[in-house]
Amino acid sequence: MTAQESPETDAFLGVEKSLSGQAWRLRSAADADVREISRQAGVSDLVARVLSARGIPPADAARHLDPRLRDYFPDPSSFADMDKAAATIWDTVEAGQSISVFADYDVDGGTSAAQLIRWFRQIGVEAGVYVPDRIDEGYGPSRDAFETLQKRGAELVITVDCGATAGEALDAAHEIGLGVIVVDHHLMGADLPIAHAVVNPNRHDCQSGQGHLAAAGVVFVLLAALNREGRKRAAFSDDRPEPDIIALSDLSALGTVCDVVALSGFNRAVVTQGLKVMAGWANPGLRALAEVSGVKNAPGVYHAGFLLGPRINAGGRVGRSDLGARLLSTDDPAEAYEIALELDRLNTERKAIEAEVIELATAQIERSGHNSGPVLVADGPGWHPGVIGIAAGRIKDRFNRPAIIIGVDKGIGKGSGRSVPGVDLGRAISDAKSEGLLIAGGGHPMAAGLTIDEARIGDFTQFLNERLAADYDRAAESRALKLDGLLSPAGATQAFAEELLKAGPFGQGYSEPRFAIGPVRVAYAERVGGTHVRFSLSGEGGARVSGIAFRAADEALGQALLAGDGNLWYAAGRVKLDEWRGRKRVEFHLEDLAAAK
Repeated sequence: MTAQESPETDAFLGVEKSLSGQAWRLRSAADADVREISRQAGVSDLVARVLSARGIPPADAARHLDPRLRDYFPDPSSFADMDKAAATIWDTVEAGQSISVFADYDVDGGTSAAQLIRWFRQIGVEAGVYVPDRIDEGYGPSRDAFETLQKRGAELVITVDCGATAGEALDAAHEIGLGVIVVDHHLMGADLPIAHAVVNPNRHDCQSGQGHLAAAGVVFVLLAALNREGRKRAAFSDDRPEPDIIALSDLSALGTVCDVVALSGFNRAVVTQGLKVMAGWANPGLRALAEVSGVKNAPGVYHAGFLLGPRINAGGRVGRSDLGARLLSTDDPAEAYEIALELDRLNTERKAIEAEVIELATAQIERSGHNSGPVLVADGPGWHPGVIGIAAGRIKDRFNRPAIIIGVDKGIGKGSGRSVPGVDLGRAISDAKSEGLLIAGGGHPMAAGLTIDEARIGDFTQFLNERLAADYDRAAESRALKLDGLLSPAGATQAFAEELLKAGPFGQGYSEPRFAIGPVRVAYAERVGGTHVRFSLSGEGGARVSGIAFRAADEALGQALLAGDGNLWYAAGRVKLDEWRGRKRVEFHLEDLAAAK
């Protein structure tokens, strides 16, 4: 097991252009730091190198490997309006007034809403929940929604994962005398909307330094502020004990993972703690969802992001938008299982719709010569707004360029975009809205949404390509495939995979390690599951490593595996520990191949 040192700017293993067209680079790590991390944290040199390459200094390595909430939890008072929000909520509770939670329809919104609803339930309050329909109502609060909530008896509405840019809707709430607290994390302008409180680490005057949080993380901090305010008011007693917010960290972790925010600092601590709580499956909704999605082991980031999250999202994408929030907040196992089955069915339906949109959008992009600038834009009539974000992500991954997919209905386009590191798509979308090119739009650096007049799509595409061309060029180095070292097939052991797991959880901003294995030859390969390729690679001396290349069967990568022509390769990918029926084995998830020279 060796790590071949070279500057990150040099081609690793001499690979300037792999089978997928990428250059390979070895992540930079200082030898002295690697040795010190290994000594202080008690890890192998290669895992120490993984940590150093991700900017973890030796002094922080031990704490990083065992992230505890108490070490990272921010002071709630450092968030603008946090104390004000907590006091207002308690005033409303003590006055016996009705509270409703208004949530976005994705996982971050659903987990944020469920945290609040469960916290309220622990103090004897049943809060209402309102989730707008993605197609009929669109994103975020509106005048109609606020009027509906008021007619239902709501006297205070807490918006979660939305509301920060809903100035007109909040003006309307103020006009009708409906109190609103905004809890959000999306980028916003300098002008604050009218509300009792606007809690958003990305508002211009917030001093928390927590702008990387998902809404689920902001809500988790709000729960701590609410507990602190409750203690000040002597609101807790034997009959009404202080709510256990750690028990709700599973929801915060799920929202954090699925919103693809940086897994560093507080986010990392929340996810680490939350996955431990989730493993107990105390939440009936999560337990039912795990059952229908086949999660049998202790959950990790993969299970949260690729098995549980997509099913929760399916309700907002192609079904009823409130299913996710209802699932995660119910205490009734029978109701939870019924909702989980419906979400699983909707997820299957979503996959079929998504596949069609991806096929049409890809064909359009390829017909246009992959468009003329750094940003790929495709639009089509009737493309389901519930799957365009996933389609944008798939196309972004395929072409390694920012992608925006727009579904058009009656002259109005609803679009969703996904970006690549170094290209702030959310800011560009906000700028396009300021320029009058969009009806609505916003987001964060890696993802954004928009509404546009069909006639302006061409102008919008030109604007984006001009605005982001320099950023895309500057980020060229980040688009190289970054690797953490070279393994022999014999080095990809269960012990090594387990040690890597201890360095996790990995995710956005703290990327999962990738390694090259080789030189190897393809000993066996077959197409499985329609589009995947399962394989075995053989190294010098006969040691083998088995694995899978997902969605690669019809790509150059899969065709090279299936050809079995005896060529000598370096294989790049991720070392995984797979568990099946109580047995563990190492599996290599292949991402790229390059000829071994």
